[in-house]
Amino acid sequence: MLVRSLNDCEEFVARDGSLLRELLHPDKASLEIRYSLAHATVPPGQATRPHRLTTAEVYYVIKGTGEMFIDGDSEPVGPGCAVYIPPGAAQYIENIGVGDLTFLCIVDPAWQPENEEIIKV
Repeated sequence: MLVRSLNDCEEFVARDGSLLRELLHPDKASLEIRYSLAHATVPPGQATRPHRLTTAEVYYVIKGTGEMFIDGDSEPVGPGCAVYIPPGAAQYIENIGVGDLTFLCIVDPAWQPENEEIIKV
């Protein structure tokens, strides 16, 4: 059995600028899963860098208020919202609230650095 506590996962700044803690990744724990699962935080007034993945991604918002941008469209998001991001879509999320914006990131197949492109604007 594998149980990972968020507090036991090292926090780092992801390439998109979010604060990330990787909970599950098949390459890191020899797990028989295709996806990766990370916990992300964006502080108030900040946004992630525009980027795209070659794989599908889902954000599940836990806390805070944000504006999600995908391929030029935008929608407000908050706790309980799930956002599907298709492969190849230009994306970023902005924290428009007063507290941290916290969400889970599920990438399938699992996130790999070579599958992410930071978009220069």
